[in-house]
Amino acid sequence: MRVTREEAGFGVARGIRFDRRTAPSARARGGRWLAPGRCCASARCSCLRTARGPSTRALSPCRVVYVDTGLNTIKLKGEDSCGRQHLITLKLNAKYPAEPPDCCVDFPVEFAISWIPQSSLVDIYNQFLAALESLKEFWNAMDEIDEKTWVLEPENPTRSATMRRIAIGNNVSINLEVDPRHPTMLPECYFLGADHVVNPLRTKLNNNMHLWDPDITLLQNLKEVLETDFPSRAVLEKTDFTMDCGICYAYRLDGAIPDQVCGDSRCGQPFHQACLFEWLQGLPSSRQSFNVIFGECPYCNKPISVKMSMKKL
Repeated sequence: MRVTREEAGFGVARGIRFDRRTAPSARARGGRWLAPGRCCASARCSCLRTARGPSTRALSPCRVVYVDTGLNTIKLKGEDSCGRQHLITLKLNAKYPAEPPDCCVDFPVEFAISWIPQSSLVDIYNQFLAALESLKEFWNAMDEIDEKTWVLEPENPTRSATMRRIAIGNNVSINLEVDPRHPTMLPECYFLGADHVVNPLRTKLNNNMHLWDPDITLLQNLKEVLETDFPSRAVLEKTDFTMDCGICYAYRLDGAIPDQVCGDSRCGQPFHQACLFEWLQGLPSSRQSFNVIFGECPYCNKPISVKMSMKKL
């Protein structure tokens, strides 16, 4: 796609330089613009350069994956030392370069850039690469969990997601909230399942907490502290340890999975929180105290209760 001389001048004013090496004629002196999703093959590519002072450092090899026609939005790709691909989206406003562009990244922490009017987009890109390395251990920990356990939620985790709900057994799981700045430290843990199953796990966690070793991986620590193995993707299918809701007969309901379980060891039927709350509300024998409702299990008639957050009422 060709650009006019006016467009090229506008691009240079924004710190963007077009590749002139393959211009078909003198009339196309504005240069050639890369199609979205493509990069120059040459390692000398200089699709992004600063047009300010002596600084003419280029992004090399080319990391531009998208530029809109107005030259206002630029997407760059980066790779951390573990080979993971990441994107940063730069949105240039009317006050650029006096003010920095808005930066959008898929990070679990805020990405704050250092910027002065003499800064360039390359400076931002280098800060982006440095931030990738600072989060490398966090992504290593989350990737190991995603690859070696059955993650129930989120179904398709993003790079910014710090929570994982991991299956432990039939209708028993642990919810982890990992600190991205300290990924090898003990995360916040919350167990979901019947009391007779999760109570021993809570006891093990409390008794073995002192064994947590920040020099080994998060997953290995969890196995040793809880004295259990997690269902493996290599051995079991998800259906081997998950059951549909006993009320709506579905596994996912509005994105949620069953997280309430009958506490009777002979029953153990799982339910969606919303389904069980609605079911118990319709029973004359149920009683409600604030946002907690008490009643009987739809399957075994044993006592069961469920708490619904106020915002869902």
